[in-house]
Amino acid sequence: MVVHNGIFENYLDLKRELADEGHIFNSQTDAECIPHLIESYMNNGCSLEEATRAAASRIDGANAVVVLSRKEPDKIVSFKLGNAGGIVIGYGESEMLLASDIAALLPHVRTVAYLAVGEMATVTRKRVQYTRIDGSAVKKSTARVSYGALTATKGEYKHFMLKEIHEQPDAVLDTLRITLPDFPFSDDRIRSFNRAIIIGMGTSLHAGMVGRMWIESLAGLACEVDNSSEFRYRDAVLDENTLVISISQSGETADTLGAMDLAKSRGARQLTLCNYEGTQSTRVADGVLPIRAGLEISVAGTKTFVCSLVTLYALAAYLGVKRGYLSEERLANIVQELLHLPEMIGQLLSDQSQYERLALKYGRRANFLFLGRGKNYPLAMEGALKLKEISYIHAEGYPAGEMKHGPISLIDRKMPVVALVPQDDLYEKMLSNVNEVKARRGSVVAVAAEGDKHISEKADEVIWIPKASANITPILNAIPMQLLAYYIAVERGCDVDQPRNLAKSVTVE
Repeated sequence: MVVHNGIFENYLDLKRELADEGHIFNSQTDAECIPHLIESYMNNGCSLEEATRAAASRIDGANAVVVLSRKEPDKIVSFKLGNAGGIVIGYGESEMLLASDIAALLPHVRTVAYLAVGEMATVTRKRVQYTRIDGSAVKKSTARVSYGALTATKGEYKHFMLKEIHEQPDAVLDTLRITLPDFPFSDDRIRSFNRAIIIGMGTSLHAGMVGRMWIESLAGLACEVDNSSEFRYRDAVLDENTLVISISQSGETADTLGAMDLAKSRGARQLTLCNYEGTQSTRVADGVLPIRAGLEISVAGTKTFVCSLVTLYALAAYLGVKRGYLSEERLANIVQELLHLPEMIGQLLSDQSQYERLALKYGRRANFLFLGRGKNYPLAMEGALKLKEISYIHAEGYPAGEMKHGPISLIDRKMPVVALVPQDDLYEKMLSNVNEVKARRGSVVAVAAEGDKHISEKADEVIWIPKASANITPILNAIPMQLLAYYIAVERGCDVDQPRNLAKSVTVE
C-alpha cells in the first residue's frame, strides 16, 4: 500500500516493464506503478526497506512516498525525491507518526523531524532510522513543536478561518518579537546588494508585492517580485550581489523550492520567510526569517499573510538602516507605529455585523471587482483571491489605473466593486476611480480611513479602518478583505476551511 504525492515522470516505461513481468494494472495513474515496482523487488527476496530503496532509485521526478506492507505490518517506510511536499515524522509516546504537514500530527506529538530530499525513513512503533536513498546513514536533528493542543481546535468559533482571523493581533505581536542576531549577511554584504528579488505563490506572492515597495522606499534597494512558477523557468540574471527573498508559509511549496534551487545554482544570496522550522525552504536558504504566525489549519491563508507582511516591513527597515538609507528618526516612527498595530487590528475585529449585512446584500452576485493603487493594489488582488477561494465567486483584483484599459466595460448594476481608498498620495486618483464606477451604475464598497467624509458621500458602503501611515495601511486592509470573503462564503453555504479543489500546501507543480 502506497501514499503518493508528486509526479512519477518515467512511470510509463516502468509500467510496460512490470506488465511484461505479469503485473496487472487497474488504473492509468502513475501512483499505481509504485507498489507494483516495490512488489517486484520483494518477490525477489528483498525486505520492504530494501525493495523501497531499490524502487526509489528508479523513480524520476519529484515524489514523496509512504509505503506499508502486510508482509511487514510493524513498519512504515517513506522517502522523498525532489520538491514534492513534506514528510514529517512525529515522535509520540510509544508510537511514531507520519504526515505531510505538522497540523495533522497535533496534538499527538511535541517533537518532529522533517525528511529532506533524497532521504528515506524506516519507522516502527518505538524508533525511526534515517538513511539516504543510497543506503548511507543520516544524522537527523529534531524540532520541538510549540503549539498547544487547543491550537488545533476551533474553540468558540464556527470555522478555523474565523478563529485564525481573530488570532492575528497575538500573531502579529509574536512576529514583532523577531530579533535578527543571526542575520546571515554582514553589513558590508548588505551594502553590496544591488538588487533584491522576492518570489512566492498565491497569498505569499501578494505579500511580496507589498514587500517590494517597502524595500525600495525604506532600503533604497532596487527590487522586483515574481511568481515562483514563472521565475524558475525564465533565464533570470543572478549573481552574488542579488538577494533573493522567498516566501512560503509551509516551507514546502514546490515551485518556490524549484525557484530557490535555481537561485542557489547561480550564486544568489537567499533569505526565506517561513512559518515552520526545519522545512525544506529553511534548509536551502542562507538565512531564515520565521513569520511566527502559529498553526494555521484553514486552507485560506490569513494570519500567515499578515505576519508575512509584518516580517517584510521589518526586514525592509533593517536593510534600510544597515545600508545607511533610513534615518534613526524615521526608524523610531516605524517601530512606534508597529507597536500599535496589534491594537489597531483588534479594533477591526471588534464588530463584524457590517460584514454579515454586506454578505446578505452581495453574497449572491456572480462577479466582483477589487481596485487598489500603490501598496494597496496587491491587497485588491488578495481580496479577490480570498473571495474566489472560499466563496467560489469569480473575482478579479486590478490596479485602479488599469480600469479604463478593459475592466470598466464589465461595470453595471450587477457588479460590486471593492475599492481600497486610503488617504495617501494616491487618494484623489482613487476617488476619481470610484466616481467612474458610480457613473456606470456600479455598486461601490469602499475601505477607507475613519473620518473620511468624501468617500462616505460617494460609496454605497464604507468599511472603516483606523487612520495609519501609508506603510501600515496595507496590513490593516488585509482584515476587511478576509472578513468580507469569510461572511460571503458562510452566507453561500460553502466549506470555508476546506474549499473544493484546494490544498493548504501546493507541493507539486
